Amino acid sequence: MATEKELSDFLVSVERRAFKQANYAVRKDEAALDIVQDAMIKLSERYGDRPPAELPLLFQRILQNTVNDYFRREKLRNTWVSLFSSLGHTTEDDEDFDLLESYAPEKGNESAESGAEKLERVQVLEIIDEEVQKLPTRQREAFLMRYWHDMDVAETAEAMGCTVGSVKTHCHRATQTLAQALKARGIHL
Repeated sequence: MATEKELSDFLVSVERRAFKQANYAVRKDEAALDIVQDAMIKLSERYGDRPPAELPLLFQRILQNTVNDYFRREKLRNTWVSLFSSLGHTTEDDEDFDLLESYAPEKGNESAESGAEKLERVQVLEIIDEEVQKLPTRQREAFLMRYWHDMDVAETAEAMGCTVGSVKTHCHRATQTLAQALKARGIHL
């Protein structure tokens, strides 16, 4: 079980990297600080009694979930802001006003995509997921830890129980295999 000092030392050791990771994801300093703070609080409250060796992976998962929560809230907020801003163009006397007909989502917003664009995006993501699942186990593990969970090479090597060079090799092979598989399926990223 982690002592208060071990937990505190762990949080101090990851705060800068966690901020960079969150800031890279959300592109807003204030939001990134809030995300890191929320993740640290959740780790302390829910998992502070875990052994120190478990804290890095737990914190990484909590941080990723907190970033995902931020994007969910932002998407919802942007939808409502767009919706209410479009209401300002009507008068009280306009009885024929239909909100759904007048609502125009912002460009670049996911809700501004056409049905065909959404379908294509979903299909591409499904193909990528299929191809990642086809990778050999060690390549898939290294790839997901490095590029999905944003772990550095040393952390990935420790989690996988191998050398840093092995992680680099697995990641390189995984990216090459994925690029070839996606290209063969007509996807050029």
